[in-house]
Amino acid sequence: MLSKRVIPCLDVRNGRLTKGIKFEGNVDIGDPVETARRYYEEGADEIVFYDITASHEARGIFLDVVEKVASEIFIPFSVGGGINSVDDMRDVLVAGAEKVSVNSGAVKNPDIISEGAERFGSQCVVLGMDVKRVKKSEDIPSGFEIVIHGGRKYMGLDAIEWAKTGEALGAGEICLNSIDADGVKTGYDLELTRLVAEAVTIPVIASGGAGNPQHMVDAVTEGRASAALIASIVHYGEYTIPEIKKYMAEQGVQIRTVW
Repeated sequence: MLSKRVIPCLDVRNGRLTKGIKFEGNVDIGDPVETARRYYEEGADEIVFYDITASHEARGIFLDVVEKVASEIFIPFSVGGGINSVDDMRDVLVAGAEKVSVNSGAVKNPDIISEGAERFGSQCVVLGMDVKRVKKSEDIPSGFEIVIHGGRKYMGLDAIEWAKTGEALGAGEICLNSIDADGVKTGYDLELTRLVAEAVTIPVIASGGAGNPQHMVDAVTEGRASAALIASIVHYGEYTIPEIKKYMAEQGVQIRTVW
């Protein structure tokens, strides 16, 4: 059995680490480079970096910040935000990322997934999905809708079907962000996580809602995720990564404690 991963998420706006609730009310909470280095030293399995306003502002990602973070950590590093072409993907990989997360750009142009997978390999292509609970309908039979541009634009696209499409096009992993749970710290959306994890064969990272280590255990057991993304609980010092991993291991979750 593969070890479950603990992945801190760095949301970055204007080159600074930021955090909000349900994709709103973001506040500045520090330097992403220093924070990434600390999480690496504490034993994070990977780091995820999102330039959260790049798509909405119709600009490219801040590559200088990506380069600085990449120079400080020596674990897998996934980067997303404002990536709309294979050339954008290449720029992020050259800047030091191991994986590129495509989200809004992939919804608007699904071919970027297959083109990126063909050029760089599926292992480099992460499909980021921002999802909101809505009323079930003919178009959204699961009751989970894809929303792009940082939670601003509803797409009339069913999240479960989009996950299947992303895998078929060549995505090697899915990072599943629940907008409803984001920053609330009451637990991941386990129904959403399980539905997506059961619909695809590629790894699914649960994102949005971690408030304590038990929530992460729930995500990788009941939710069937391969990894759990965390932000607030480590950004604000409520738990350290070693404390989280120790708890998960004590609950019977196979976890990597050392490289």
